[in-house]
Amino acid sequence: MDEDATIGNSHAAETFDTDLIHAIFKLVWRRRAEKGRGGNEDVNIEPAPETSRRNQSTTANASALKVSCELLRIFVAEAIQRSAFIAEAEDATVIEPTHLERVLPQLLLDF
Repeated sequence: MDEDATIGNSHAAETFDTDLIHAIFKLVWRRRAEKGRGGNEDVNIEPAPETSRRNQSTTANASALKVSCELLRIFVAEAIQRSAFIAEAEDATVIEPTHLERVLPQLLLDF
């Protein structure tokens, strides 16, 4: 029974940091907002705040960040497991990038 508790606690330690994931999300949101504006630095025309909802900042709450971290952890673990299976079938002792490239199309479809 103690093994199960240890395994459960090790999953919490292996997950991604919520602050890191939040910083990545903010970076993506900022780049999308810049791309949506056209990214033209020469023109500094901004519409009034009440004319567009795109000017509002995007946020994520703590539970959404925790779920995103867990989903990312599961995705990475599955990618490693599938890549290891391919490497083992080829009698390789190390997972190579080509092993990951071979499993990614199906992995993305599964998620």
